[in-house]
Amino acid sequence: MGFEVDVLAPDATPPAAAHASRHVRAAYDDVDAVRAFAAEVDVLTFEFENVSSTALEAAAAVTVVRPGPAVLHTTQHRGREKQFLADAGVPIAPYRPVARPDGLEPAVLAVGIPCVVKTAGFGYDGKGQVVLRERADAAAFAAALSLAAAGPVVVERLVDLELELSVVAARSAAGEVAVYAPVVNRHVDQVLDLSVTPTLVDAETWAQASRDEGAWSLSVDVASRAQELTVRLFERLGYVGLGCIEFFLTRSGDVLVNEIAPRPHNSGHYTIDACVTSQFEQQVRVMAGLPLGSTHQHQCALMLNLLGDVWEAAGGEPPWSEVLAHPKARLHLYGKTQARRGRKMGHLTIVADSLAEASQVALDIERRLHMRR
Repeated sequence: MGFEVDVLAPDATPPAAAHASRHVRAAYDDVDAVRAFAAEVDVLTFEFENVSSTALEAAAAVTVVRPGPAVLHTTQHRGREKQFLADAGVPIAPYRPVARPDGLEPAVLAVGIPCVVKTAGFGYDGKGQVVLRERADAAAFAAALSLAAAGPVVVERLVDLELELSVVAARSAAGEVAVYAPVVNRHVDQVLDLSVTPTLVDAETWAQASRDEGAWSLSVDVASRAQELTVRLFERLGYVGLGCIEFFLTRSGDVLVNEIAPRPHNSGHYTIDACVTSQFEQQVRVMAGLPLGSTHQHQCALMLNLLGDVWEAAGGEPPWSEVLAHPKARLHLYGKTQARRGRKMGHLTIVADSLAEASQVALDIERRLHMRR
């Protein structure tokens, strides 16, 4: 699109540096370094939440920051985020914040079991979480106490889950909003494994479908509610940028807000191959003050995350030629030099005329790569 990109990261060779005009090596909480970096760019953004909102505030004094430091401050801490959601009046699972270990048991009793204990900050992909399913599970409660001893936590009721979904959207400085279709997500060991842009069905079909048959379908009503809640939260946050809202759909049909991700989202990667405007181009458009692009999706899409486990199963580089023998499979590798179990190394997007066709291709690829199901 004709823009030059500078990157600040603490690593010696971050993947983004290979595509950047300049790489500044500095810590995300180095206020002076971030401020100096910001002074040399026209607009600044961040690619994950575990950065310093204080440093972003310093950056905002010398350049445009999108989304702003206040958004990051709210969303990078589960306690503040849950309070924001509660104040916004959107549906969420029952929760209690816990500041000290001695407050854990009363919070668990108030929320009820089963519940999940989550660190308030610096957690992602299931890290910093303990699930309590029974009162008598001493080991799990001890692990939860250990989390609470290390810092603030949030105790959240486990919902009777039908499926998880997410909505990616962008909002401009003028208040223009572009919303993508909802995505249904499947997690394995609390890490995103697969995302599907589902078929939308009418209420009667949805009500008659079995859980298995409806696994990749959403009712029009559920999809609309998720998109409306996304727009509502972006407006309340004064959000300028691209981000994602994660939702739970309960078996009783309730759409609950789970988390806000103030950045491009793993579940939105399918937009590179299946939409007129990818989430990344949309992010650039917002940052540059350009009109937002069309979110129209021209094909069905199914995205498979590629974790380091795939390299481990292959004993080295996976057999990409076998994968790309499928003409509708699109491979995206992130340039990470070390593959580790559970580490996101890339993704595959299968684009097809139907989800049934995309699913068949995905099943064959999973077999070839010995991917877990």
